[in-house]
Amino acid sequence: MFIEISNLTFKYRNSKIETLKDISLSMQKGEILSILGESGGGKSTVLRLIAGLETPVSGSITIDNKIMFDSNTFIVPEKRGIGMVFQDYALFPHMTVDENIKFGLKNLTKKEKENRVQEMLELVNLQDFSKRYPHELSGGQQQRVAIARALAPKPSVLLLDEPFSNLDAHLKSKIREELKAILNQTGITSIFVTHDREDVKSIADKVVILKEGVIVESGTPKEIFNL
Repeated sequence: MFIEISNLTFKYRNSKIETLKDISLSMQKGEILSILGESGGGKSTVLRLIAGLETPVSGSITIDNKIMFDSNTFIVPEKRGIGMVFQDYALFPHMTVDENIKFGLKNLTKKEKENRVQEMLELVNLQDFSKRYPHELSGGQQQRVAIARALAPKPSVLLLDEPFSNLDAHLKSKIREELKAILNQTGITSIFVTHDREDVKSIADKVVILKEGVIVESGTPKEIFNL
């Protein structure tokens, strides 16, 4: 398995109850997994633990046969090779589209950075928007910039937190198709969290249903929703 999460438990510092309780899941390389559940169920916390933004109480996280966390190990976020798209996209408002995408590129020559930015602009179909600022873009375009920025450093895993929650309802179907195409084209192992079954049906290869910090069901969308 490419990702192995075993018996992961987490509690926020000032909380009396555990946010996640004994979570285990696994993924093959290139799979798209959705974590489905209601608000407050712990979905986004799973992403934060995988990314290294929070520290579990117990359990283990392994990616590509490398231990990211266990009782003896904690790999810092910047060394995990993970790209993350936040719910609000977290674009830098004072930077243009190409500057936002270029931001995470380290240890490359100027020419290499320019080439990689151009690749990403073509991938998300924003070649004509490279000099625009985030406030000059639609919600869907901002999302694509956030995805391009996350993918630019060539991470091994892409995490997306509620990727469609800020989009108008009539746009969601189109944006789902675009995201699915981008993920398929790159072949990147991806995890996204959502509370919308339609997101899962449109994009995911596998789904886990999280309720009050516990996985209550897992399988393919066809198996879970009897499609």
